Amino acid sequence: MKRKRCEMEEAAKEKKITEIGSAIEELSVLSIAKTTIVTTETEATSNIINLPLKPLLSFCTLIIQVLDKIGPTMAVLRQDINQNIQRLEEMWESDPIMYSNLVEIMRKEANEGSSKKPKSCSRATLWLTRAMDFTLALLQRLVKDMSQNMEQAVEESYNLTIKPWHGWISCAAFKVALKLVPNNNTFINVLAGKDESHQMVQDDIRSLVSLLIPLVSQLHSILVRFFC
Repeated sequence: MKRKRCEMEEAAKEKKITEIGSAIEELSVLSIAKTTIVTTETEATSNIINLPLKPLLSFCTLIIQVLDKIGPTMAVLRQDINQNIQRLEEMWESDPIMYSNLVEIMRKEANEGSSKKPKSCSRATLWLTRAMDFTLALLQRLVKDMSQNMEQAVEESYNLTIKPWHGWISCAAFKVALKLVPNNNTFINVLAGKDESHQMVQDDIRSLVSLLIPLVSQLHSILVRFFC
């Protein structure tokens, strides 16, 4: 998986694809790969979604690259995402066939009663989902108004999605780091590719949001079924 991340970054450079563009491509692959599965009569009405694990983790890795553009403010969230990706990667590496999709991992831990243990893959999925919630909330704000204050957009997205689950130390650290958020134009410029206008960046973000909304919804459905 680590080698694949480097290959993805190099390929993006060669094709001059932006981080947003790469995320759209990866999420499009994930959208095609996922299938609806029904494994028992009790699950027949829950429409459980089979999310292939490797494309999901590849997408999460690309989201880190997008969040990196916000700067040091995202350091704690970036580290958290990386750790949770690694935890799920380790499970996949233990048996790539059995754990090829997220549902099987979540089901295994639910059956074992280990879902809520601190180092479980289910808890890693919970925090990855919260990170996706934050990313979606922020991108939706940008699509709605590309000229809005970035510090305010980041803070409002954080308060809505992650702050309720952070301890006071993490909240205080985030509050301080907010002062390092770049202004709107700087952020849009670092997201843009060569000769790409702000309108083109906005269109790319809108495309990513349209793909991210159903993914986030599916992740929450899986958590409700196997974790909550």
